[in-house]
Formats: sequence, C-alpha cells, structure tokens
Amino acid sequence: MEYGVLDPIGFRPNIAFLAKHLHIHPDSRLYSEFVRIAAEARAVAKPKAAFRIGYIEEKEHDSVLINGIRFTSRVLRVNLEPVHRVFFYLATCGEELEAWSKGMPDMLYQYWADAIRESALRSASRALVDYLKGQYQLPRTSAMGPGSLEDWPITQQRLLFDAMDGLDRQIGVKLTDSFLMVPVKSISGIRFPSENRFESCQLCPRKNCIGRRAPYDQDLYEKRFA
Repeated sequence: MEYGVLDPIGFRPNIAFLAKHLHIHPDSRLYSEFVRIAAEARAVAKPKAAFRIGYIEEKEHDSVLINGIRFTSRVLRVNLEPVHRVFFYLATCGEELEAWSKGMPDMLYQYWADAIRESALRSASRALVDYLKGQYQLPRTSAMGPGSLEDWPITQQRLLFDAMDGLDRQIGVKLTDSFLMVPVKSISGIRFPSENRFESCQLCPRKNCIGRRAPYDQDLYEKRFA
C-alpha cells in the first residue's frame, strides 16, 4: 500500500484531563457546562489522518530528493542518512470540529473548544503513528515538519502538500497562501524510522513553549548536523 487514509478516527474527549488542563474544578458550576460542551464535540468530531509512502532517490549535503520532490534541510538530510523509505503525513481535528468551534458564544467557550480540538488532533496523530508502526513493522520512528526549524522553512510546506498528491483534499485540509493549514488544528510532516529519537524541539532555543516535547540541546547541532 503506497498510501492510506484514516477517516474517521474515534474520539472520546478525556474530560478529567481537559478539565484539569483548563482549571475547571469538578465542584465548580462550570464543570457540568464543560461536560455538555465536550459531549457536543464528541458527537460531531471526525478527526482524520492520511499518509503517502516516499522513496528517497538522492541525497546531497543539505537536501534530499523524495518521489521527485527536493526538500532542502541539512537536519532532515542527516536524519534520513540510513533511511530509504519515509512517510509523508497529515493529521487533523477535522472540518466538522472546526465548524462546530466557530459557533461558540464567547471567549471562554472558544478557549474550551480550542483545547478540545487540540485533543482531537492528538488522537488523530496517535492513531496514525500506531497504524504505521503496526502496518509497516516500524519499531521506532521520529518526525519532522516544515517550519519547525529555521533549517527547514515553512515555505516548503507547499512541497509536502504536493507530495501528498491529493490526500490533503480527501481529509479536508487546505494550505493557505501563507503556508498555514486549515483547520488550524492540523499537523504535517515526514515520519521516518529512527533508532535515536529526534524532536525538532531539541534544536529550538525558544523558552516557555507549551508545545515543547524535548529539552533544548545547545550542542546537538554541532555534534550531529554541522
């Protein structure tokens, strides 16, 4: 199978986790209202994900040619040194949840809806990773996405969408002229087999980032990618 679509992906909001994250105490008057909103979200949510296999055709110092498309990034190139096959991917909370969130009556509800959409996106991402590992017997993988590092600019998002070859439209994800995705709660990238776990966060010095998945390593670039 050269590509795949996971649509829809089951989504059950973790009420306890989300309420704690949003500082909604179970004894507060807002808790029952949040439970109602989460139930609404579950009823309409259809998170989705898609992938397409890419075969590496050429490797240069700071670029790699995959399925006839050249991606320019020294970090990506080094990470793909031992690899011959990769997985282009998209995951999204879904158009349905995006449309639902736009009907929230005030900023508090919009804040709740944002957290729920983020949770749906995480569900889609986990489902995709689990599927790839099971289907292709991948023991360990890492991923990179355009715009996650200065080394791989967000302008190359267009190339990644080209590599998806229409699967983006199939799951309802659009790329704007400024290279941002709609629905906003969507992610894209290249996933690849990796013996050593890699996160772009390891090369990013940004402080107080709520999305950080690994500590910054100021020596890593010189050690592995220079």
